[in-house]
Amino acid sequence: MENFIFRNPTKLIFGKGMIARLSKEIPEGRKIMVTFGGGSVKKNGVYDQVVEALRGRDYIEFWGIEPNPKVETLRKAIEICRREGVDFLLSVGGGSVLDGTKLIAAAVRYDGDAWDLVLDNSRIGEILPFGDVMTLPATASEMNRNAVISSIETKEKFGMKVDYPRFSILDPQTTFTLPVYQRAAGMADTFIHVMEQYMTVAGQSPLMDRWSEGILQTLVEIAPKVLESENDYDSMANYMMCATMGLNGFIAMGVTEDWATHQIGHELTAIHGLTHGHTLAIVFPGLLKVLREQKKGKILQYGERVWGITGGTEDERIDRTIDATEKFFRSLGLQTRLHEVGIGEDTILEIERRFNERGVAFGEGANVTGTVARKILEAVR
Repeated sequence: MENFIFRNPTKLIFGKGMIARLSKEIPEGRKIMVTFGGGSVKKNGVYDQVVEALRGRDYIEFWGIEPNPKVETLRKAIEICRREGVDFLLSVGGGSVLDGTKLIAAAVRYDGDAWDLVLDNSRIGEILPFGDVMTLPATASEMNRNAVISSIETKEKFGMKVDYPRFSILDPQTTFTLPVYQRAAGMADTFIHVMEQYMTVAGQSPLMDRWSEGILQTLVEIAPKVLESENDYDSMANYMMCATMGLNGFIAMGVTEDWATHQIGHELTAIHGLTHGHTLAIVFPGLLKVLREQKKGKILQYGERVWGITGGTEDERIDRTIDATEKFFRSLGLQTRLHEVGIGEDTILEIERRFNERGVAFGEGANVTGTVARKILEAVR
């Protein structure tokens, strides 16, 4: 096991009716900006619960943070915060709303453009405190420092590190009205979050491996109910917890991480706008195919423990494991080939060019260059 330092200060508030606790979690005397997405919270009753919980508090609302939040939109919120003297942020919605809110929190006191902070996190200084009400399980942004921000102008999408929410409220009932596609993409996102921390080097930590495998097994088990039953509280509660535990630092302690799938997926979203979780479902099987020798030990372990694949030669078991993974994503209703979502050779070459131009090399072996990324994408054309 490698050396590590672990800290997660987020207060997780989970269960039915917990949105009512908002008034107790935000300090008195704060000028609050409440950030929202496109309006689904008005349809599922979350907005009314938040308004009731904030009764008597001084707050303003900012609407319109997109899926894959755009810096162009967030600049508007940042300017309003500065003008109105906002000193606390409350994100209400999915991970994209919270990601955007994290950048707002970092940029309000920054004397420059917000995109500077995305490109260079070391410029981040004072960060406004923020909390959230999470309505879409996927990103685990509710319990980590991460944010992913896009630019319309440059067609780029980058991850950054900001800060942890002071608190996160998760009521599984808020997920009941989510469209099936969003649930599916969220489960794929969660699955790959785990894989980015698990599908690397064998033998580093039996404990982290089994925690990761437990999340993967749970996702596979509950997926049919999550997709088919709108109001299954227990299934949605387990889904929410899988998403949170998948990227809050718990399963990363002392182990090598990958993140190449995410970096390639970000480019597919930046160029084509494809939903983030869906991009990962396409890219990951290709990554396993191209890096099968490098990841051989972990693929065999994963195949046996998650899919029960034990018979045949090692190569046969690896093939069956990759096939089982792709079939799982397809069982969620997600396409797993680029041509199925209208993406062709031009995009593959553009991603190769971008990676090579930046001089990047991702993955636990620092070997996923532009050339390797092209091979991965060609494996799932």
